[in-house]
Amino acid sequence: MDALALSAPRRISVPIDNRWGAGEMAVLDFGDPGRPVDLVFVHANGFNARTCRSLLQPLSSALRIWAPDLRGHGATRLPAAPESRRSWKDHRDDLIALLEAIGGPPVALAGHSMGGVSGLLAAAERPERVSRLLLLDPVVWPRPMVMAFNLPMAGRLSRRFPIVLRTLKRRAVFDSREQALAAYRGRGAFRGWPDLMLADYLADGLVETDKGLELACRPAWEASNYAAQAHDPWRALARYPGSVRILKGETGSLCAVGPSARRAHVQVEAVAGGGHLFPMTHAEITRDALFDLAV
Repeated sequence: MDALALSAPRRISVPIDNRWGAGEMAVLDFGDPGRPVDLVFVHANGFNARTCRSLLQPLSSALRIWAPDLRGHGATRLPAAPESRRSWKDHRDDLIALLEAIGGPPVALAGHSMGGVSGLLAAAERPERVSRLLLLDPVVWPRPMVMAFNLPMAGRLSRRFPIVLRTLKRRAVFDSREQALAAYRGRGAFRGWPDLMLADYLADGLVETDKGLELACRPAWEASNYAAQAHDPWRALARYPGSVRILKGETGSLCAVGPSARRAHVQVEAVAGGGHLFPMTHAEITRDALFDLAV
């Protein structure tokens, strides 16, 4: 196997300064540093770039990949105040700054769940920086729901979603990584995950504090991402001119875009046996789609 596919990704920081606050975005840089970036991969809500190390690293012999930690996640150090958030436009603007920092030719962009939608929103604003998109079960509600989420009063109601209330009650501090691993292994959203991927998630998903090992993505921030739905992925799909491939979970999908989307540049497929977190449980299918996107 190529040595690049076995070597650990490099850690770099990209300065970000926009209306949402200034700081540094942490990025894992896979592949040959002497070549332009081929692919940007954006993780889902509550996770981090290192979660997908085992998914991305085998591609690094052929591709250079940047995988950022979104605001409020992993090792990124950007202000993350959950109060009064309405949308994912902060993630959108952070990714726009990242795309502009890359330079060179346009890149392929892929993202999972919230990461896919945030990438789509960024690509719609800077289509000259994104050659094509792969969205892995992006969170795209039916159009009437999107319209409702954008109403002024919707913010108060969305903070009462069951998933928001459950997330706010999530355990945030552990005594050790072993304790966290035992608590998560095979349970809830982590059912079916390989141990290596779960360990990678915890490696950057826990930070040392005076309380113990605390979640890098605080429950209040993760919950705010679930509640902040006042953005419009349908409009972004219509505005982005490049090709878009959407892979949806066969069960439990959060993507309302179907094969009848009636947009020539949008292709929609279901992953047999996959749920919303199929990139974690169906890594080979996901990896093949990423390679096809970027070559």
